[in-house]
Amino acid sequence: MKSISMKARLAKTWLTMAVVAASTTSATAQGAAPTPWELKPDMAYAYGKDGKTLSYKMGTNNAGTLLKGAKKVPKGTLFFVGENGQLYSRTGPYLEDDGRFKFGAN
Repeated sequence: MKSISMKARLAKTWLTMAVVAASTTSATAQGAAPTPWELKPDMAYAYGKDGKTLSYKMGTNNAGTLLKGAKKVPKGTLFFVGENGQLYSRTGPYLEDDGRFKFGAN
């Protein structure tokens, strides 16, 4: 089984947490403006093997190790959880020409 880098795991976790927050918000307020994620530089976010999301307070003593094998998340990346509960990411357009979310409710 291929090992996933810590940075990739962090990106997936951030995505999951954002999707959960966005789905909760959009369920209660359809048509409301999107809310930015509130990710903090001194925190690490994980998407565990069991599908749970976790957050950890980071230190500086092993930051170099954390960055080894890490990859930047490209701008314009959309994260979402599929019907099967799996976390996915997609690059490419996700907004209509008028700024509406391309994959939102009609």
